Amino acid sequence: MQRILYISLCLIFCGLSARSQERVKGRVIDALTRQALPNVTIQAGGAGSLTDASGRFAVHCPPGTDSLKASCIGYAACCVKVSGEDEYTFVMEPLAGKLGEIIVSAGRQRQYRTDAPIAISTLNAQTLRETKATSLEQVLNKVSGVYMVDLGNEQHTMAIRQPIGYKSLFLYLEDGLPIRTVGDFNHNALIEINMAALQRIEVIRGPASSLYGSEAVGGAVNFLTAQPAQVTTGKIQAEMNDGGYKRTDFNLSGTKGKLGVWFGGYYGDQRNGRIDHSDFHKLALTLKTQYKFNERATWTNTATFVDYKTDQTGGVDSSNFYSRNYKSMHTFSYRLVKAFRFRSTLEQQWSDRDQTSFSVFYRHNEIGQNPFYAIKTTSNPLKARGEINSDAFQSGGLLVQHRKRFGWKGASITAGLSADYSPATYHAQYIDVDRDAKGNFIGYTRTDSVLTDYKVDLVNSALYVQGEMNPFKNMKLIAALRYDRMDYRFDNYLPPSAFTGAPDERNHYQAWTPKLGLTYDFGHGRGLYANYSVGFAPPNISELYRGVKVPVLQPATYRNYEIGGWMAFAGRKGHAEASIYRMDGENEIISVRLADNSTENRNAGETKHSGVEWSVRYDLLPSLQIRTGGTYAQHDFVEFEDKGTSYNGNRMNTAPEWITNSEVNWKPSFVSGLRLGMEWQHVGSYFMDPANTARYGGYDLFNARAGYQLGSFECWVNCRNLFDVTYATTAEKSAFGASYRPGPVRTFNFGVAYTFTAKQ
Repeated sequence: MQRILYISLCLIFCGLSARSQERVKGRVIDALTRQALPNVTIQAGGAGSLTDASGRFAVHCPPGTDSLKASCIGYAACCVKVSGEDEYTFVMEPLAGKLGEIIVSAGRQRQYRTDAPIAISTLNAQTLRETKATSLEQVLNKVSGVYMVDLGNEQHTMAIRQPIGYKSLFLYLEDGLPIRTVGDFNHNALIEINMAALQRIEVIRGPASSLYGSEAVGGAVNFLTAQPAQVTTGKIQAEMNDGGYKRTDFNLSGTKGKLGVWFGGYYGDQRNGRIDHSDFHKLALTLKTQYKFNERATWTNTATFVDYKTDQTGGVDSSNFYSRNYKSMHTFSYRLVKAFRFRSTLEQQWSDRDQTSFSVFYRHNEIGQNPFYAIKTTSNPLKARGEINSDAFQSGGLLVQHRKRFGWKGASITAGLSADYSPATYHAQYIDVDRDAKGNFIGYTRTDSVLTDYKVDLVNSALYVQGEMNPFKNMKLIAALRYDRMDYRFDNYLPPSAFTGAPDERNHYQAWTPKLGLTYDFGHGRGLYANYSVGFAPPNISELYRGVKVPVLQPATYRNYEIGGWMAFAGRKGHAEASIYRMDGENEIISVRLADNSTENRNAGETKHSGVEWSVRYDLLPSLQIRTGGTYAQHDFVEFEDKGTSYNGNRMNTAPEWITNSEVNWKPSFVSGLRLGMEWQHVGSYFMDPANTARYGGYDLFNARAGYQLGSFECWVNCRNLFDVTYATTAEKSAFGASYRPGPVRTFNFGVAYTFTAKQ
């Protein structure tokens, strides 16, 4: 009887104790994006909880608890008072320069930077917001080892562990999926990005083919788009510069119940710029919906549309370049892009150890051109020849991925498969071009002569697996392997005597690309990594078939060896990263200039790429931050011969050895909302031709930025090329002379913005 009474009293007191613990709930959102923050630690006295994927939490407060505390890597901790409310909301401020500790691109999932044995850099939402870039190179060139070349009006090319070039050696992703179908590469693919929808950019330097496949050789750039905000929010901004450029951005986002929506875009327009025939316009729109069936299942749909048209100007000779006579010789060349992308992704968290994602996607792209680079002179000084062409494809496919965690040594396996079918067409028509006595191309006449007319059915399929484990404390091992197969079915509608006279072909390429890596975290913000990885790049459609009689190009293979590390210093006020690499290329595809000034693609025997990359960030004061980063690299022909001339041992052309970018940012505490910044971009000298007979001296460019935010209003002024230096974004030499692409002269950009956030 006494035992029964004792047990009853214990149950009563336990029940009273449980009742005395107040159960509180709430959510945590990012102060900058108003999006949910998962995996945030909520502390209430001695009790604790983590937020779920929706940023929501529930925790029992012990008696006497008067406040809740939220903490998360990359954010300033914050507290709220317990006051009997039904729900509490934490709005967490991001810490500048710290959000890079969480990445998603290295393993196709969220992970700590210390777990990824690769060179990877991030540009977070705060950096994108404060830079106010009107074109992507203005932010991407902040990444060490990256030189995105500005060709005007958002046109571009890239250099990441490679010379400046136009080849399919860089993979551009949007939320982990390629922007364009593999095999139909275009170096201007980033025209098809909606910059207003970007929330974060992650840049992998070096081969990433073991996860992402073909073209991820020099690097992979993953553009992560904005997620629906937890509260209703909107923004509109307008800007213009003193060179005829105007742009308007907008977005609207919110969540109601289980459904979240984000919609936004921008319209940019250039008229009557400092260079004749340099107008352009672009409309970009993105709609994203996110439906949460429950805490473990999410369905996301994203659609993006881009309508773009630009005049094309081309380069100028040395006389006009150095005298700053940038008048265009072209009066009718253009590029027209229409792009549509849709993806639907279902993510299911089966348990704490199993997660699956299933994505289907569709792309529709068309690029129409009257390209300046296709205009070739003839023996008649008043005539030239050119072409009007159209490159189009449709693409449908899927990507399925599953991750399994095990309870032993932190082991996990991520496996996936992808497939897409992409019929593509290419049509080019010869035009007769007229010139005036000054050499300007002033008009053209269409002809009945067809240069190229074909269809290619592309089928891309791949399987990949990546395993991870912690054999020892603080050490992580990673091994990955991917198999890719690319099938081309080429149907030529022209006879063998035509410019593109290649016979109908059935080509296929396949590759196994492994990766081995390890990281070791010494703690206190210090660690090392090492990896061996392989990248490959088969010929794309235009390289393989256009203008050739028989396709002869072979796929290029690259073997990369790399070590690196990171270190916090000065009481974590500073952070430094560095990497050393060597990448050996076989059958690298090189563009060779022919006697008529046209180009032809050929396989180089062997190439060697080696270098060191670094980045350092230091907070001199809580309000004053400095950052510097860059690369020193050498790119060499090991074995390459052209028209009987050997270039063995020569430096590759358009390959700067030194590229650095440094920045100072100041947010004075005595003027709340003010930000000031100065940026220095340095591009070193490089050879302009493979024979190494001419060298461009490089340049130093300074950019200044100032902004002020008062409540919901923001205004800014940016100055590009502050000291108005004369510089070329690319410089090349051929038998026809030197050609320079002039960089922008000093330009001031002014803007205002208003952000609306509902009181919820």
